[in-house]
Amino acid sequence: MSSDDPPAKRRVILKLSGEALREPGSRDNISPEIVDRIANEVKAAVKGGAVELGIVVGGGNFWRGASASARGMDRATADYVGMLATVMNALALQGAFEHKGVPCIVQSAIEMKNVAETFIRRKAVRHLSEGRVVIFAAGTGSPFFSTDTTAALRASEMGADQVLKATMVDGVYDSDPKKNPDAKRFDRVSFQECISRRFQVMDSTAFSLCMDNHIPIVIFDLSGPGNVTAALRGEPIGTIVDDGK
Repeated sequence: MSSDDPPAKRRVILKLSGEALREPGSRDNISPEIVDRIANEVKAAVKGGAVELGIVVGGGNFWRGASASARGMDRATADYVGMLATVMNALALQGAFEHKGVPCIVQSAIEMKNVAETFIRRKAVRHLSEGRVVIFAAGTGSPFFSTDTTAALRASEMGADQVLKATMVDGVYDSDPKKNPDAKRFDRVSFQECISRRFQVMDSTAFSLCMDNHIPIVIFDLSGPGNVTAALRGEPIGTIVDDGK
């Protein structure tokens, strides 16, 4: 490749937790300031077309199906409510992206044609190849699957190069850093170790799906200024989870 050749495109899936969209200590479920910051960082990264971006967003700032189930609600019903919560977050992100001039489409795994496209894999791939950010809402469309697993599934379907999980910690630790001040952070760790040691940063189904399809995962802290842009550009950040070879 000569110096005049355009850089190779990277296709990535960014997983955003719903909790990360809520301002700490605020009663608002969605912080306009946080959503605006994410939109600015995404715009900076996708400018120039080197990154094709899909986003999977959680709904934990509104609802957590597992918690509702633990309090006696039918688990499938609780999970469906959680899927609808992700649609609200997806629409908020779409509005912010479009305000910044970033072309964006929301695709929902549950049909709701008045507010979002229904998820169709080939249409999503075309949107990505044409430079649109695609936000995948409503999880997998089925109960009992987390949005982490949704991110792994969509990454596999889209042929993504990486899954980027933006979360509330700056990587994978050998123990809970909030409880153990001596917890060790890994720069790189294998899928197998994450599964066997039951690291809680993602669920085992998501790890297994990425492992089977050889899709690396980058775990990084969403709250750091510029971290989303850095992760999308492929700069060293957080912890890489891969085959370990």
